[in-house]
Amino acid sequence: MGLLDLFITASMPVLKVLLITALGLILALDRINLLGQDARKHLNNIVFFVLNPALVSSNLAKTITYESLKKLWFMPFNILFTFIVGSILGWAVLQITRPPQHLRGLVVGCCAAGNLGNMLLIIIPAVCKEKGSPFGDPGVCHTYGMSYASLSMAVGAIYLWSYVYNIVRISSSRSSKEVEINDSSASISSREGSISTESLLPAKAPTEQLGLPSTRFDHKTQAHLGTGLKQFMENVSRKINLKRLLAPSTTGAIAGFIVGLVPQIRKVMIGDVAPLRVIENSAILLGDGAIPLLTLIMGGNLLKGLTGSGIQKSLLLGIIVVRYIVLPLIGIVVIKGAIRLGLVQHDPLYQFVLLLQFALPPAMNIGTITQLFGAGESECSVIMFWAYALASIALTLWTTFFMWLVS
Repeated sequence: MGLLDLFITASMPVLKVLLITALGLILALDRINLLGQDARKHLNNIVFFVLNPALVSSNLAKTITYESLKKLWFMPFNILFTFIVGSILGWAVLQITRPPQHLRGLVVGCCAAGNLGNMLLIIIPAVCKEKGSPFGDPGVCHTYGMSYASLSMAVGAIYLWSYVYNIVRISSSRSSKEVEINDSSASISSREGSISTESLLPAKAPTEQLGLPSTRFDHKTQAHLGTGLKQFMENVSRKINLKRLLAPSTTGAIAGFIVGLVPQIRKVMIGDVAPLRVIENSAILLGDGAIPLLTLIMGGNLLKGLTGSGIQKSLLLGIIVVRYIVLPLIGIVVIKGAIRLGLVQHDPLYQFVLLLQFALPPAMNIGTITQLFGAGESECSVIMFWAYALASIALTLWTTFFMWLVS
């Protein structure tokens, strides 16, 4: 196929996404208000807790086997590499633009975490259905492409909520940390004059006064150690946020792996003659509703960025350059090197997905994270609006080039 044919094939999925996204944006306008903030919140919960897990589990269960795992093992490392390289480039953007403290975590997060789930779930099926697609039979392409996208979504969710979540948390807490320290030190200083030295010394127990051995200190020490250990575990659990780490899509991926890899379960659930095939068919039916709803919600969420406050232009430009120019170029070098070393098998669709993971816009869930900590929420909306507006051009060009590269 020529580059022009590939460009037309690549542009069709992006145009479809743009049209549905624009519809979501229009429905979110105050004059129409069919997709207002409350409506988006409820629909997002349905997608997050029901439709996405059904989509991920059903696609992985159909295609995951021990043989396919030999091919897919590289994907988690590829996604990890996008996070590492994106973080380094994000740090470089920070050194150049010098943004406020509360935005530093947002900038690094936008450079590191791409939309590894939703965008792939939208783009891959559309590319497979195009007549000029270089990936062979549309049915086979759709089945395996969705399994790759589902695995990408599950792994991306783990990295996002274990890494970007804590980056934004640390960044937002540092800006208010000095104020808290100053307030606490001032209150301690005001009380020091009223506290005598004797009151700071522990009172002696009767056994201590008699010079007898006492076990009271040991019991207190054990109690303090137990309390301290409990507090430490609670702090670790809160910082890692295991509930977010095991997102529903990740749980769905685990269920899909179990069904696909355990032969006894696979026989009774997967296939046209499986006794419990109704469970698989129901999950597929639910999952089919995820993609159009995701696209509509994405359009509605971008409305806030259209009307949001301004942001430092150099900061916005730095994120755009990282995500749409530098990262894809690095991705080409990484994937071509992995193919040459024999780490990635010769599967054009799989290679295409690996390459596309380097060229995606920032993850939409970064907006959710900024809302949790109240740091850079309006700035994040502006970044998302321009990143996704420019994605229509960048994704079309990179999709065209990647399809030419692997075909």
